Amino acid sequence: MFRTALRNVLAHKGRLLMTVLAVMLGTAFVAATLVFSDTFGNALRTQSSKSYTDIAVAVSDREASNLSYQHGDRAVDSPTLTEETRTKVAALPGAAEARGVVSGFAGIADKKGALIGNGFSTTGTNYVPGADGTDPRYPLVEGRGPKDATEIALDARTADKSGFKVGDTIRVAVNGPVMKLKLTGTVNTNDPRVVAGGSLAAFDTATAQQLYLSPGRFAELDVKAKPGADDSALLAAVKQAVPQGDNIEAKTGRELADEQDRMIKQGTQVLSTALLGFAGIALFVGIFIIANTFTMLVAQRTKELALLRAVGATRRQITRSVLIEALLVGLTASVTGLLAGIGIAVGLKALLNGPFDANLPDGPLIVAPSTVIAAIVVGVLVTVLAAWLPARRASRIAPVAAMSSAEQPPTHKGLVVRNTIGSLFSLAGAVALAAGVGTKEVKLVGVGAGALLIGVFVLTPLLSRPLIALFAPLLRALYGTPGKLAQENAVRNPRRTAATASALTIGVTLITSLTVIGASVNQAMDKVTASDFKADYTVAMENISPLSPEVAAQIAKAPGVSVMSTERDMAVKTGQNGEDFESITAVDAATIDQLATVKVKEGSADALKQGKLLVSSGRAEKAGYKVGDTLTVTYPDGAKGSLTVGGILEANIALAPVVAPEAVVGPHAAPGSGVDKVLVKGVNGPTEELKQALRDATGGNPLIAVKGAKEIKAENSRIITNILNLMYGLLGMSVVIAVLGVVNTMAMSVFERRREIGMLRAIGLDRLGIRRMIRLESVLIALFGGLVGVGLGVLAAWAAVRTMPSSLKVVTVVPPVQTVGFLLAAAVIGLLAALWPAHRASKLDILDSIKSQ
Repeated sequence: MFRTALRNVLAHKGRLLMTVLAVMLGTAFVAATLVFSDTFGNALRTQSSKSYTDIAVAVSDREASNLSYQHGDRAVDSPTLTEETRTKVAALPGAAEARGVVSGFAGIADKKGALIGNGFSTTGTNYVPGADGTDPRYPLVEGRGPKDATEIALDARTADKSGFKVGDTIRVAVNGPVMKLKLTGTVNTNDPRVVAGGSLAAFDTATAQQLYLSPGRFAELDVKAKPGADDSALLAAVKQAVPQGDNIEAKTGRELADEQDRMIKQGTQVLSTALLGFAGIALFVGIFIIANTFTMLVAQRTKELALLRAVGATRRQITRSVLIEALLVGLTASVTGLLAGIGIAVGLKALLNGPFDANLPDGPLIVAPSTVIAAIVVGVLVTVLAAWLPARRASRIAPVAAMSSAEQPPTHKGLVVRNTIGSLFSLAGAVALAAGVGTKEVKLVGVGAGALLIGVFVLTPLLSRPLIALFAPLLRALYGTPGKLAQENAVRNPRRTAATASALTIGVTLITSLTVIGASVNQAMDKVTASDFKADYTVAMENISPLSPEVAAQIAKAPGVSVMSTERDMAVKTGQNGEDFESITAVDAATIDQLATVKVKEGSADALKQGKLLVSSGRAEKAGYKVGDTLTVTYPDGAKGSLTVGGILEANIALAPVVAPEAVVGPHAAPGSGVDKVLVKGVNGPTEELKQALRDATGGNPLIAVKGAKEIKAENSRIITNILNLMYGLLGMSVVIAVLGVVNTMAMSVFERRREIGMLRAIGLDRLGIRRMIRLESVLIALFGGLVGVGLGVLAAWAAVRTMPSSLKVVTVVPPVQTVGFLLAAAVIGLLAALWPAHRASKLDILDSIKSQ
């Protein structure tokens, strides 16, 4: 039977080509994902490990590390790492030196004043020169390191990319006005944030401390060991030398490197899992093609299988023969897909480092044994499992019945069982979907949508006849006999039509649901931005860190400003023992109602002016807050107090879940902390003059963004569009595989119907009519898949939208242009997929076709 299977594969290699391609593409997706994530992760770990090469022990002040990037409290009661501590640690036996580290965000403006990179990868740090005037952590490329508050050094890549040269004046900002500093040198760095495309600004230590913490304070001490010193013993000595406190933590460099490795592995695993999800979709689509192909091959070989049964082959042997064919096909496709996936991974890295300038770290290509095994096993398993039902069907064909007919119609019992199973799945899915919508339970909606999708797939043979019949009058009116024949051919074998259309349905369903959700969220964001925000402009940091305290005062003095309010986020401890936390946002009680829509469901709209809290309805429901409730709180400065709930807000994205008056809670903010946002209303509304005045008031800081309603809407739309485009690209593979399925079905159908096509030619249907018939049949199948996909996609999107928070005020929006576009795209796919099969059918010789068996 193995020789028989091998002979069948070689004899039908042309008809198996599309199946091989489908499996190959899906396997290539899997292999490329695994190879790329392994290669990228290994390069990141190697790059990261260089940061700890010379660090035997690292002592960190976790509070200071947070403050460095939040620019908040500069004077705290907790233990700190000072110059005195650094000197003490450096003098320990076994310690060669101790480096004090300060770091935070530092925005660098290009020559046009725009921020270089994004706000989250703009790194600032301190330059620590040794006896020779150089810092071994940041080797000089050109010039020298900074020596005072008027100087700065940049990483060489940022300087080259921006056209800066040593001696130029660079505009740099932290969270306040821009500083104009002299570029004294450029450096190299292996900081992963910089290597990944960020920027590095190096200040002298005193300046960095002043900008990020307070004079003489460090966020971290990196201890280098003397040759032969034991890291564990040095760690124990360092722990005794540094201040004791919950915020002070000491670890060996090896421990830090291992932690970094774990974080990188987790990050790459998340990326790999997401990509493998889309690879799974592609392989799932391939299952329909594989099953369809082997079903048609079995139908076309019924006489051959009958002869095998007649000469003594058992049902098990027939099943085994078909499965061996699938195994050979899957193995060939998987190996080819593995090689293609490795090539894709190499090309993807080159593409990201080239046109996209992603600056991925260099490293060897990693093709792990697990990747090879996974790619081959997945491809083979998918192929064999998809061929299992056709193999079982082949083994059940009675020899006499098989030799008397080219293809046995499905039994009435089989159709009843299939329709019953499909109906049960659909009913269960609909019930779960409705329950998920009612309870706003996302997981339940996902389960319901999945069950409904499976149920509809099982029922597609039943649905194909009535849906395809909708096009019958149009086809007959426009195309006459070819149109009528195309419609009849499309419903002749409902199972085959359903399997072919279902592959396309999956892609259309996902794309439609993503599009509807995107359009719904986009419209909701536009509406709530227009309705909830009354402010003309918002001023905030690009990296979401707080603004410098003096920025608000500068904005208040800007020409054209009519009304303004700061927003200050503050975490307070609640309860008698401070066991819980509540995040509150302080605003100006006198002006906030002019800058944001304040609608209360319960309580007083003037609660803030009365010194009380306003709580959103969602937060009140979750925490159990009611009007009149009193919260015992401990503020960041350690003071205790009480806050009363004065009103329950309607859903509003312009206001935080818990809003408090600045006059009440502001004095208890951590000393030196800034504000998170400033809302501004102009005398003459949102004008370019006001916008420029706000930019000038913030000192032209490239890290500070001044945004009006138009910019906020554009930014929201851009984010949603980018996400959708990424999803479309990842789903593109499944659509390509679906197209291969249509091509495969039509090509094999032409081979199967050679005698019929010959008879049609003999009675007068010309070549153009044959081509038109095949093309229209393909278009009908594709449109059927598109219609089902659009319907399922809209339903799934509606359910997903209904689970979203009420504060977003999202309603389902079905964009008509895109929806019609998907159906037209399905029709075009069907048309293109039929070009080769239609051309092949029209070229068949009439007499040879009529004589074919």
